[in-house]
Amino acid sequence: MRDISSFIAEALKEDIGPGDITTEALIPRGLKGRAEIIAKERLILAGIDAAREVFKQVDHATSFTAGHADGSELLPGTVIAIVSGELASLLTAERLALNLMQRLSGIATLTREYVKRIEDTIAKIVDTRKTTPGLRALEKYAVRVGGGKNHRFGLFDGILIKDNHIAAVGNIKEAVRRAREKAPHTLKIEVETETIEQVREALAAGADIIMLDNMDINTMRDAIKMIDGKALIEASGGVNLENVRQIAETGVDFISVGAITHSARSMDISMEICGQGPVVRGQE
Repeated sequence: MRDISSFIAEALKEDIGPGDITTEALIPRGLKGRAEIIAKERLILAGIDAAREVFKQVDHATSFTAGHADGSELLPGTVIAIVSGELASLLTAERLALNLMQRLSGIATLTREYVKRIEDTIAKIVDTRKTTPGLRALEKYAVRVGGGKNHRFGLFDGILIKDNHIAAVGNIKEAVRRAREKAPHTLKIEVETETIEQVREALAAGADIIMLDNMDINTMRDAIKMIDGKALIEASGGVNLENVRQIAETGVDFISVGAITHSARSMDISMEICGQGPVVRGQE
């Protein structure tokens, strides 16, 4: 949460700068207000704590009452949370709080769709490093909320020998040897392969996990038969909601999907000020 708090502080500086000139011009200090944060479409909620942190950093006196927890499936019109306090503070915090909830809920919602498509198979949906710079911790959290699993967080906590590593070293055998020699013994070594011959090389080199990258289904089945339980298997590349079930049914252990973070659509969530007068629509 410390890292997230730091990120939110920087994001607020970016958005507010020297001051929210519109709100300062229109809303007198001391005027109290109350607002509802509302789901406008069906979604899997993620980012409730991030939104709370935004409101608290803008004004620690703001009250934030969540009606639902992350992971909840919400219908259109559901009140996600109620915030109350200085009206000016609510308006200033609104956009960043919504941006984070919309983005994270989009990731959780899309991840849940992928997870549902492969139910009753042994495969697990995992994410990639294709995340928004600065938002990786939150986006990977949203993947978990949606029922997916996290691949390595960064370059420091997992060994994945990719095509360019192999090209730089010369061959898979030498790449695995160097990794085994210098890496901590607790880390598994994964090798990316694109052909059956590379799968054979990775097996012979003793790879713990073999990634089948951009292989068609028939080639994937041949590779799985060759591996025969001697290594864990990850399918990657070209995965979408239409083919993920077919990939899972080949018997792979993991299916990595970059789209769940880099292509998830932000969900429609709004904030509406509530009072005795007419409802004032949220800022654009």
